[in-house]
Amino acid sequence: MMSLFFDSLSLALIVVISQLCRPSNAHVVPFEATEHLKDNMPERRVSPDLFDSLGELARIVDIAYCIGTTGVQKPFQCLSHCRDLKGFELVDTWHTGPLLFDSCGYIALSHPPSPKRIIVAFRGTYSIPNAIADLSAFPQEYVPFTGENNTDGDTPRCTDCFVHLGFMNEWRSTRTAILDAISAARDQYPDYALTLVGHSLGGAVAALAGTEMQLRGWDPLVTTFGEPRVGNKAFVEYLDTVFHLKSDNARDWKFRRVTHVNDPVPLVPLNEWGYEMHSGEIYISRVELPFSVDDVKYCKGRSDQECISSAEGLETSSSSHHEHGIGLLGSNAEQQVLSSSSSSSSVLDEVDEGGDEKEISQEPEFRIKSHLPWNLLPPRFRLWELFYSHRDYFLRLGLCIPGGDPSGRW
Repeated sequence: MMSLFFDSLSLALIVVISQLCRPSNAHVVPFEATEHLKDNMPERRVSPDLFDSLGELARIVDIAYCIGTTGVQKPFQCLSHCRDLKGFELVDTWHTGPLLFDSCGYIALSHPPSPKRIIVAFRGTYSIPNAIADLSAFPQEYVPFTGENNTDGDTPRCTDCFVHLGFMNEWRSTRTAILDAISAARDQYPDYALTLVGHSLGGAVAALAGTEMQLRGWDPLVTTFGEPRVGNKAFVEYLDTVFHLKSDNARDWKFRRVTHVNDPVPLVPLNEWGYEMHSGEIYISRVELPFSVDDVKYCKGRSDQECISSAEGLETSSSSHHEHGIGLLGSNAEQQVLSSSSSSSSVLDEVDEGGDEKEISQEPEFRIKSHLPWNLLPPRFRLWELFYSHRDYFLRLGLCIPGGDPSGRW
């Protein structure tokens, strides 16, 4: 539990310092216009199979939080969900620095009856020193991997691409620890798919790792939960191109960036600093665990206002909004999950197709009571959500203990 506190405090430092460094007269840079799919369109809903797969990947990345604490032992044993994952074999773990300070994770094989996979799981940060390092304000120029297999010059160029220096430094220290082991596993198991998964800051490292591995021709499937912004517009356009994320068929995506309503981490580093999100977003619209397949949907482009980008609208204030009664809650997505009632009721309501209100969720005791005006606070300032929305991806991540899934399925 103490490590969970330090992890969330580290992320809080990122959010607070980002806001303090923001110019007082700054306004959110408008996102490029994107087409929006309607919630009732079939192509916006994820399939039950994908829903179950994302739930399994959340458990896989949760195990990475055992590295540096209680540990993961061969053949595949830990205090988290190891026993629930059938046919898993630990290959190696890595930790690039002192206890709880730097990048770490594990490599495992997933044998039948599970799908045949080489799995690389990247843990989020536990440490304040790590978070401070991640606050490096100077962006790093991104030079794509060319390598031995790309000597013919067919590697796509990344012109004017920059990425977060802290994230790039983490990947540089990690790559020397894992590339040889992954390459050896691919040689030994050529019919096994390469799967990368990361949570929080580990999601940023997974994004950089996945981009290089895609350029190597390794064809990884990358899934991140609560991934922060990694680079500038040129970089995210490059990543979208490399992973073919501009495809209209979301079911073909090889990079899934999972976000959760009220999670502040996907909103940092600041858009004003030139950072943007990449495509491939899958959005969880329900606040509290457990989720159902109806709570998870595909998003369109890099800044779908029906998904996590809707929170950006809460940071812009306009006197005309107040004059016309629009207020700060300009997006449907936010209005669905925040109670704007002035009463002390903690029940969130929605309107069904027949026009009648129905109760959908009882606000748990640990959340800020809805009769307080917390819904007027920009999402980046809701630091308590580092303990909740940022942790709640199919289960509560980062504890390295059995359970964490209120659905009781695991």
